[in-house]
Amino acid sequence: MEERQEKILEIINTEGKVFVKELADIFGVTEDSIRKDLSSLEAAGKLRRTYGGAVRITEKLQMTAADKRRISEVEAKRKIAAVVAKIISPEDLIFLDNSTISIAVAEILSKRESPCRIITGMVDVLVMLARNPKITVTFAGGRLNKSRDGFCDALNLQFLSHFRPDICFVGVVGADLEKNSLTTNDTETGIHKAKILEIGKKNYIVAESVKIGTEGHYSFATFEKVDGLITETNLPEKFLKAAKNLNVKIILPNQGE
Repeated sequence: MEERQEKILEIINTEGKVFVKELADIFGVTEDSIRKDLSSLEAAGKLRRTYGGAVRITEKLQMTAADKRRISEVEAKRKIAAVVAKIISPEDLIFLDNSTISIAVAEILSKRESPCRIITGMVDVLVMLARNPKITVTFAGGRLNKSRDGFCDALNLQFLSHFRPDICFVGVVGADLEKNSLTTNDTETGIHKAKILEIGKKNYIVAESVKIGTEGHYSFATFEKVDGLITETNLPEKFLKAAKNLNVKIILPNQGE
């Protein structure tokens, strides 16, 4: 059993999440045996149980510096960023939140031949977009939060309060559709994200699927201010049902708005 649990951890550390049924098929054991494995690993603090499976513990990841966060869930971020880039049109004023997904979006936009207008408070996003002369960038400064690679203090909020972006793309630590809760891990970031949702004419949450159904430490908003949730893969039926009840559109790659 110990060897099986080690292999389960290898899978969850690579994929970000696992499902009981799939693990039972992989190891040729009963689903009850897998559930016991997951319960044991959760008790040891090595994963977090979810409905039908488990996810990698994200707290340690979310509290590290931005340059370390961006190396997690890389493929998921790229898929989400590709969806965001397709939504962005030349006539819209766009806000890109302080998130590692925004960096992935900026990487795509930096090579784009059509013009667009971007507001951001994230340093790496500014650097990438500055390479493209067709992109008009408004940078929202203030006091640098090094762990977020950007600005989210009171001065930054005062500056942003004068804008009304057509679309805001906001990252989260957790997006729990069933609890109608959007969370992050610290108050300053949460207050900043809440303000962004207030000024945006249209708001999209960008989140890897591993974050759906999870919660951080600080709840900053509900889904009432959200038009859509962009993630990289299909979600369980319970989340789709909750999204429908909240009138939140789930947007996936190759689907578009």
